[in-house]
Amino acid sequence: MATKIRLQRFGKKGKPFFHVVVADSRSPRDGKFIERLGSYNPNTNPATIEINFEKTLAWVNSGAQPTDTARAILSYKGVLYKKHLEGGVKKGALTQEQADEKFAAWVDAKAGKISGKTEGLATSKADVRKAALAAEAKKKEDRAAAIAAKNAPVAEEVVEEETPAAEATEEAPAAEATKEEGAE
Repeated sequence: MATKIRLQRFGKKGKPFFHVVVADSRSPRDGKFIERLGSYNPNTNPATIEINFEKTLAWVNSGAQPTDTARAILSYKGVLYKKHLEGGVKKGALTQEQADEKFAAWVDAKAGKISGKTEGLATSKADVRKAALAAEAKKKEDRAAAIAAKNAPVAEEVVEEETPAAEATEEAPAAEATKEEGAE
């Protein structure tokens, strides 16, 4: 029987969630399967992948063929790299200790990349939040300035009305002074 490692879709429309399963290659996508190996959630950033590493490695070693997406997931988790290293040990190119050291170094590097991505996403999210708060504060200040400007012209008009009256009173004595000079 030809077996495949593939994804079985769950979740609602627009929000997919997948189980990674081993199934007969002739069975339908969401149909009967032999064993469930893990899950894959592409809705999170970065995508959440949970795999039973030992079971998956055993199935890959026994000849189960992963689909393209399942192959990418297994490669991301290191199952295919571990199979490659075990092949090197069987051929005598590596010792088991060397293979284990290489795999441990690869896992550490991969974990560093993943944590770097999550930290980068968290900092960018915080930066976006700070920028949004700054823009909101600026908008609030602009609104306050507009309200103050709307209320301030009423006070300025009163001042302007008083100013011509004050000038008229100043002009009136000057006009009276010129009349007095002319009368003399």
